[in-house]
Amino acid sequence: MNGDIITGIKGHLPFPEGIVLTRREEREQAFILLFEKSFNEETEIGEIYDLAIENEVITGSEFVKALLFKTWENIEAIDPVVEKYCVGWKMSRVSKVALAVLRLAACEILYFDDIPVGVSINEAVELCKKYAAKDDSAFVNGVLGSLSKEEK
Repeated sequence: MNGDIITGIKGHLPFPEGIVLTRREEREQAFILLFEKSFNEETEIGEIYDLAIENEVITGSEFVKALLFKTWENIEAIDPVVEKYCVGWKMSRVSKVALAVLRLAACEILYFDDIPVGVSINEAVELCKKYAAKDDSAFVNGVLGSLSKEEK
């Protein structure tokens, strides 16, 4: 990976240097990197994270790193759970944006006990409203609502 995509989005994100990020902004950074991974399957997630820091695309934080790496390390467990609640949809038909958001939120719900489920769902919906197609936020809300009732 040469960092072209990461470098290409530099300057387009609301993450000023030296500013302490909100949890919402940290989730957004983790989302951006997980989304990036969907286009660079051969590149290790650690390399994507390091390049993003190096190119000042993200500022990074312990939470960004923890959420990103926990999601990626557990992707084989997370995907079947997400797919189970994508009623009427195959994972291959879900947009890359919605899939990245679903994976992150599912990871929070399943592995981060200190984060209220409602917060994870709401933040996922907000990410979809910002980055995804019009109908994706309702889809993500429905999938995560069902997932949280059954899996938590």
